[in-house]
Amino acid sequence: MNEIEYVQNSVVSKTILKKPTGDTSILLFDSDEESTEITSPFDTCAQIIEGKAEIVIDGISTFLVTGQSITIPAHKSNLIKAIGRLKMIQTIIRSL
Repeated sequence: MNEIEYVQNSVVSKTILKKPTGDTSILLFDSDEESTEITSPFDTCAQIIEGKAEIVIDGISTFLVTGQSITIPAHKSNLIKAIGRLKMIQTIIRSL
């Protein structure tokens, strides 16, 4: 797999596995960057590989650190905020 690197003032995403049943991506957030708020039709598992994050699901914040994970339920609004630099894996679980 090719290396993925942080980009200043950005969020970088690379899909590392794509299957009919789901996708797995690695995301790198530069210090204090955040994702756009979205609502997915599928459950999503977010695992922190390095750093700290605030995950906001339907307006409720949960703080995670390296090694922790959370499941974001389908049809719930969510966004991810990095606290410093953040590296995470995101797995979208599609129901067939």
